[in-house]
Amino acid sequence: MKKLLADKISLLKGDITKVKCDAIVNAANSSLLGGGGVDGAIHRQAGPELLEDCRRVRNAQGGCPTGKAVITVAGKLPAKYVIHTVGPVWRGGASGEESLLRDCYLNSLSLASENGLETVAFPNISTGIYGYPKDKACAVAVSAVNEFLASDTIVKEVVFVCFDDENFRLYQDFIGN
Repeated sequence: MKKLLADKISLLKGDITKVKCDAIVNAANSSLLGGGGVDGAIHRQAGPELLEDCRRVRNAQGGCPTGKAVITVAGKLPAKYVIHTVGPVWRGGASGEESLLRDCYLNSLSLASENGLETVAFPNISTGIYGYPKDKACAVAVSAVNEFLASDTIVKEVVFVCFDDENFRLYQDFIGN
């Protein structure tokens, strides 16, 4: 893992379900009950305790709207918590997608900070089945995280975990390493 940007941002190519940190972020769907991609992988690895906690959250508030975030237990994952955020579906860029994606990162980090969490790992939100262009999503992610870290004193490290080579190269190129 290579440290980037003032030693607060790291980049890792791998499986987010294997990352040991205070919280991993799940690119969830609004039901919070699991799905495909990273969401399905997190639910499979975490086991039934995660699904049970997601049901509790869903029963209390009716799911999670796009751009918002909720926190649950992590079950069998090496992380302590899972922060679930719902990314936007790409509709060409004129439907508020950038703002919603930015909110995913900022709201997830705000929730981490409110809960005293120092290390947070993010997947590449919305770049799979939701179709957000990977280069545009990378720019939004890094910008939002930098903005948050500039004013927050709780979160000490953010790790971008890229499962595929294309996202990993984009993040390396965007950050300048």
